[in-house]
Amino acid sequence: MLYAVVGTGRPPLLEDYRQHLLFMTAKHDVSVLFVCLGNICRSPLGEGVLAHRLEQEGLSDRVRVDSAGTGAWHQGEPPDPRSTDVAMRHGITLGGRARLVRAEDFQEFDHIFAMDRANLRDLGYLESESDGGATLSLFRTFDPDPDEDLDVPDPYYGGPDGFDLMFEMVDRTCAAFVEHLVSELST
Repeated sequence: MLYAVVGTGRPPLLEDYRQHLLFMTAKHDVSVLFVCLGNICRSPLGEGVLAHRLEQEGLSDRVRVDSAGTGAWHQGEPPDPRSTDVAMRHGITLGGRARLVRAEDFQEFDHIFAMDRANLRDLGYLESESDGGATLSLFRTFDPDPDEDLDVPDPYYGGPDGFDLMFEMVDRTCAAFVEHLVSELST
């Protein structure tokens, strides 16, 4: 979720917040939720990259994009500075604050993408407590150049190279997912 005015670095004013609420409550054709462990590295990058690509395709008003985490220890924090840096180097601004995934997300979203198998397993437990209709899957199932492991590795404890690798995976997978959405939305 975008709680800062994109590109300005300033906190939202009341009118900005009203616009955000209108966007979040508006009816979208498709909704996508990215989920990683703490919602500060991988999932906010997925949210930002997908939102950027949707804007380039003229689809940002038809697709709602958000992110969350399965762990609560970073709740309320902005994205990790290293994720923010790699995004900015590619012309993408990350916003929002970490939040915990909720059972209600399975009712509010069409696609819920886990960034790795451990989070997919945790989301499966949460899904069993929900009566929602979201499609739960590993994000990289859309990766056109997958390796044998469909996880997006968690770069949190590593150096900047891990964030660059993560960006490459997320960017090409988002590009492929946007192609999928274009065909889905045109039918």
